[in-house]
Amino acid sequence: MALETSAESPVPVRTVLQLVGGWIGKLGRVWVEGQIAECTKRGSTVFLTLRDPVAAVSAQVICTRQVFEAASPQPGARVVIFAKPDFNATRGSFSLTGLEIRAVGIGELLARLDRLRRALAAEGLFSAERKRPLPFLPGVIGLICGRESAAQRDVQENAERRWPAVRFRVEQTAVQGSYAAGEVIAALRRLDEDPDVDVIVIARGGGSVEDLLPFSDEALLRAVAACRTPVVSAIGHEQDTPLLDYVADLRASTPTDAAKRIVPDVAEQQALVTQLRDRARRSVLGWLERERAWLQAVTSRPALADPVREIERQAEQVDALARRARQSLSSSLERAGDDISHTRARLLALSPASTLRRGYAIVQRADSAVVRAASEVSPGERLTVRFAEDQLTVHAAATGDEDDSGDHE
Repeated sequence: MALETSAESPVPVRTVLQLVGGWIGKLGRVWVEGQIAECTKRGSTVFLTLRDPVAAVSAQVICTRQVFEAASPQPGARVVIFAKPDFNATRGSFSLTGLEIRAVGIGELLARLDRLRRALAAEGLFSAERKRPLPFLPGVIGLICGRESAAQRDVQENAERRWPAVRFRVEQTAVQGSYAAGEVIAALRRLDEDPDVDVIVIARGGGSVEDLLPFSDEALLRAVAACRTPVVSAIGHEQDTPLLDYVADLRASTPTDAAKRIVPDVAEQQALVTQLRDRARRSVLGWLERERAWLQAVTSRPALADPVREIERQAEQVDALARRARQSLSSSLERAGDDISHTRARLLALSPASTLRRGYAIVQRADSAVVRAASEVSPGERLTVRFAEDQLTVHAAATGDEDDSGDHE
């Protein structure tokens, strides 16, 4: 029920404190988990400062020596306490009255971590699809580590040995204890907001399961998953696997391994550049050699090696063909002339004129018909006697004795 007050009708302090104590008393008995930060014994009473595992808050626990010695926890130990909330209205102070104390064992811690791992895996925080690739050569490396820690030296010295020009922005935080997770989260956010930082490394040396618990804290894991900058986990040794290894974009087995994974080795890169340059040179030289050989083969051809000689050769070939053509034509003409001469001689030999020149004559009637026998001629018929050079006209005589058959007019 709300308390009705005003400036005209205020309530005294004792009333407010009594009401607060009543409200706290209604909370009942609860199990509380935390880490023992301080322990003070006064007679039969033990005063404990119980610190939250993540947040920077703490509460006082008052218990009897008998309750305390039943568990005998040491400062820094993680415990669960069955307590009754108590508010002292006289002093205005809050405390827990411890009724039972139990130390959180390794088995229970591992079981809790396994349940958290399965829950986060089901959400997809461990999936490979959401992991971001690391830059080949980061300009600035954000490093979260303990104050003056060996992990810091391992990362910086090995990275500078591999690439001397590498730059770091170092955030030193607590890396174990109740304040560690909160400080790491704050440092992570500062580095993620810096546009110059290309990759963030969270580094710590090895330790027990309890020492590495801050790096399995759910708040830290979700902060890493929400980062825009790639995060590298370099916690402990090879066998140490806090849940941060599953959420980070890259898990390094050790801080030294992280340095090797985030920056390239300048000697290796120079060797690689030299090798690639040699390969490129060999490739170009091989190509040039092939082109030179091809060019030599082309220029060694007669048409290109001595083009004038080739023209002369072709001219000689043309002249030879022309001579052959003239000779062939001359031979053909001579043969044709001989054939004509032979044909003409034959024609002349077979010509009637040749016969006439040998002393023969041709007798023809008036109609130019040739008389082949004397019986074909009528007496007195006019006949033409043709000789080789001239002719004459005669009249056939009457037929008499054979001695008179050749008489002419």
